[in-house]
Amino acid sequence: VRIHPDGSVVRIRDVGRTELGTEFYDVEAFYNGKPAAALAIRQAPGANALDTADAVKKKMEEMSRYFPPGVKVIYPYDTTPFVRVAINEVVKTLFEAILLVFLVMWLFMGNIRATLIPTIAVPVVLLGAFAVLGLFGFSINMLTMFAMVLAIGLLVDDAIVVVENVERIMSEEGLSPREATAKSMDQITSALIGIGLVLSAVFGPMAFFGGSTGVIYRQFSVTIIASMLLSVLVALILTPVLCASLLKPVSKGNEAAETGIPFLRPFFRRFDRVFFGVRDRYVRLVGHSLARKVRYLVVYVLFVGGIGFLFLRLPTAYLPDEDQGILYSQILMPTGSTLSQTQAVADEVQRHFLEIEKEAVESCLTISGIGFSGRAQNNGMVFTKLRDWKRRKRPDLKAQAVAGRAMAAFSRDRKAMVFAFPPPAVIELGNARGVDFQLLDRGGLGHSALRNARNQLLGMAMRDPRLTKVRPNGMEDVSEYRVDVDWEKAGALGVPITSIHDTIAAVFGSSYVNDFIQGGRVKRVYLQADAPYRMLPKDLEKLYVRNTSGKMVPFASFASTRWTTGSPRLERFNGFPSMSIWGESAPGRSSGEAMRAMEEITAKLPKGIGFDWAGLSYQERMGTAQGPILYAFSILVIFLCVAALYESWTIPLVNLLMLPLGVLGAVVATTLRGFPNDVYFQIGFLTTMGLSTKNAILIIQFIKEQRRHGVELVEATLAAVRIRFRPVIMTSLAFFFGTLPLAIATGAGAGAMNAIGTAVTGGMLSATVIDLVFIPLFFVVISRLFEKKRPRLSPASSSASTDTPEVS
Repeated sequence: VRIHPDGSVVRIRDVGRTELGTEFYDVEAFYNGKPAAALAIRQAPGANALDTADAVKKKMEEMSRYFPPGVKVIYPYDTTPFVRVAINEVVKTLFEAILLVFLVMWLFMGNIRATLIPTIAVPVVLLGAFAVLGLFGFSINMLTMFAMVLAIGLLVDDAIVVVENVERIMSEEGLSPREATAKSMDQITSALIGIGLVLSAVFGPMAFFGGSTGVIYRQFSVTIIASMLLSVLVALILTPVLCASLLKPVSKGNEAAETGIPFLRPFFRRFDRVFFGVRDRYVRLVGHSLARKVRYLVVYVLFVGGIGFLFLRLPTAYLPDEDQGILYSQILMPTGSTLSQTQAVADEVQRHFLEIEKEAVESCLTISGIGFSGRAQNNGMVFTKLRDWKRRKRPDLKAQAVAGRAMAAFSRDRKAMVFAFPPPAVIELGNARGVDFQLLDRGGLGHSALRNARNQLLGMAMRDPRLTKVRPNGMEDVSEYRVDVDWEKAGALGVPITSIHDTIAAVFGSSYVNDFIQGGRVKRVYLQADAPYRMLPKDLEKLYVRNTSGKMVPFASFASTRWTTGSPRLERFNGFPSMSIWGESAPGRSSGEAMRAMEEITAKLPKGIGFDWAGLSYQERMGTAQGPILYAFSILVIFLCVAALYESWTIPLVNLLMLPLGVLGAVVATTLRGFPNDVYFQIGFLTTMGLSTKNAILIIQFIKEQRRHGVELVEATLAAVRIRFRPVIMTSLAFFFGTLPLAIATGAGAGAMNAIGTAVTGGMLSATVIDLVFIPLFFVVISRLFEKKRPRLSPASSSASTDTPEVS
């Protein structure tokens, strides 16, 4: 320590002692009851999660060769297995969708050659879409794969329309495949281009939204637009070539099924008879609606009213909950609890999961001394890793069920508050699942008033049936031993401020001195008072501080001490003093309802107390506000595209009037399954709007074709619906069965797949069943309405023209 003038030496052993220990003693970690050193690693912004995890594991495997005997690396908390399994599930769903689409096409065409032509378009378009994704810097992830599954049903539509029309022409007119293909492309090229442009335009506005919602929208937007445009190109370039070369000639009056597999011909003949019978009944129904327009218009108004009623009652959320194979547990001990007491509660939590829930749980990592709200001895958390999804197929082994039973068990513990919950759908946006709420002191009322308002809010939240697990995510006020320094006295005694701070820090905390090397490793040296000399408040009064003259001055000569209370951590949110509160929606309620409940409760608090949202709650509020803007943009773009396609301002009204009928199925299906209005519902909502427009274009195009040949309006309409019934049903069922695997998916990622699959399959059903009746009805009504307002032609001009007036 020092050398005296007489040569004597004062060593550390003369005034203290040295020992080897850990750098920090305020955090303890245990893995399945065994001591552990927990290390958290987060990926850098823009990094790929799977690549990062692989790189970390590879590096740890290299380093583990140098670990002491008995020490090994375990990964008790890893988010990448969920990503891998979820992507594999989506890939499996993709192949299921392709198979179902193939079977639907084969059923209707009855000809394996004709079925193969649209099927060939699938890999061509998908490979092209992947190339476009790479060009835009996107990766293959769950969102882009969801979009691929949605695109399966859409991208075969164009090829189906081409093949079906070629077969119809060969059957009705007896033309060769080459001649029929040429005539078919003359009839449907504009419709194909229009469908591609409209569907692309529907998803176009999604690419320009901001925030995390915009990131999700963008993945779908780019993927589906790329798939649709490539699908149109394939239908215009590759599909006609395949039709002309692969299809066999069909005798006039025969169906294409006659050229199919011999032993299946009786089945396909029977199917065609049944289908054509359904088509004839449909045509009669359309004729019935055209004769009783007012009655059907009243039904339409009732439909729209029902849609509005159901849509407004649909609860809101941001993203669906997912079973990610992990559970969080938050431990909040009473103020003043020691680390050992916190660890004892953590051990009880671990025992519950490893013993009572052993069928669902693989391992537990307990950490005491640190929690989601900060670093303190009375905070703790437990990371519970669940077994593989294949071993947890029963509903009672799902993450939410395990967390529910754990909450019931922990609620009986009076020593601490313990909350078990699954992680949020997007972990990068916070740790709160449900409600991430910030209570703000906007009026400058002070810390005590803010704390009282928080306690008042928690009390009201406990009684609200829409909320559960509402808890503070912060540190409670604790007893503090305050040191008041008389700076004038300290200055008079020559005691520098830095010396006072350094002395208190070194004695009661620790002071870093330097490094030393042991066993080839660099270790730190810390200076600290021995435990018996820093246990009591009065030990502070025994301190001496060196002044500028080198003399030791008693601490009590310039400072006094007293007990007080205060917060160990002061938070500010958007510049205001704040307190963080987490909560969840009660069973059967949505996060949107829970957020509305928190807003209503906050309105009852004293004036000057405000609130704001953070994490997923903030994103949900932003997404909810963006939804109507997105719908309005898409509707506007649909109107303009159809107006440009038909060079008419009136025909697009038919398309707009069809949009609510497709939405009806999406809303009803989502309501029946108890799903909320979230981001995936909104994507399904837009997809349904595009599909309704597609059906309208397919039918209206042929009505206009008939009108150009001088056919009367009603007769042209009935002829068009008869011709277009088969391709509309084929494309709709292909899309329905292509997305059905999403709606019924289970396992990892099922929450998102079910949400989007339910919306689009329900919307597809209503867009097909109901739209097919109302599209011809509204076309006739609008055509007659606007034809009556057109100026009459002069006799000269009338005799010079033989064409039937068109809608414009």
